[in-house]
Amino acid sequence: MDPLLLLKAAIMGVVEGLTEFLPVSSTGHLILTGALLDFADAKAKVFEIAIQSGAILAVVIVYWRRLSDAVTQLPRSAEARRFVLNVAIGFLPAAVIGLLAYKAIKAHLFNAPVVAASFIVGGFIILWAERRQDTQVRVEQVDQMTAWDALKVGLVQCLGMIPGTSRSGATIIGGMLLGLSRRAATDFSFFLAIPTLVGAGAYSLWKEWALLSAADLPMFATGFVVSFLSAWVCVRWLLRYIATHRFTAFAWYRIAFGLLVLATHWGGWVHWAD
Repeated sequence: MDPLLLLKAAIMGVVEGLTEFLPVSSTGHLILTGALLDFADAKAKVFEIAIQSGAILAVVIVYWRRLSDAVTQLPRSAEARRFVLNVAIGFLPAAVIGLLAYKAIKAHLFNAPVVAASFIVGGFIILWAERRQDTQVRVEQVDQMTAWDALKVGLVQCLGMIPGTSRSGATIIGGMLLGLSRRAATDFSFFLAIPTLVGAGAYSLWKEWALLSAADLPMFATGFVVSFLSAWVCVRWLLRYIATHRFTAFAWYRIAFGLLVLATHWGGWVHWAD
């Protein structure tokens, strides 16, 4: 395997792991990074989705006790059953809409103007949500969520299918606007990511299996491992960060990054693949 290709895979893994669970859009960052690295062909698109599994493994490890308790207590605990049901309900809208809209999204929305607009609009929505947060909280912890809360967050998660919006941003900020505390919205976003991203990765691999070969294994393994390590660091950091900070810094970062995307597009500095 070409060492340069492995280096590109490692860089993409770092970008995926550091941005997947922050409200800044991993997809938007991967599109721009892939363009800068000349790593943006059809196989690279499958790679970008597949290495999300590494980031998901980091979430499973960080939340291992909570997840294992939910599974082992499922037959005898109403709280565990409600938790699992809420995650399933939250996942359902993305599963249905993703299957129906996958081709249209891939064909029409993966371009610089859409990514940039999503970044900038999302940044202003975060600023608005943070101004409302202190007076709107009615759900302090994930265990207090109802099935209706889970469904609404699941519907909002579908906005994350628009490149540049951010799945995490949609669920966290959407959850806050729906009355969840900053911590509850973040925790549920992480839990919801497990079935959502594993499902997206499996579907992408199934659809594009013919593009892959055994020679691609080192590239995918490198991206997976680096994505896992960087996501593990990021998730642990974010949980500490939100205990004492708002998401305002991410809002301004999104706005600045959106302007950067427009500059790279209009200035012709990088080639944006359709």
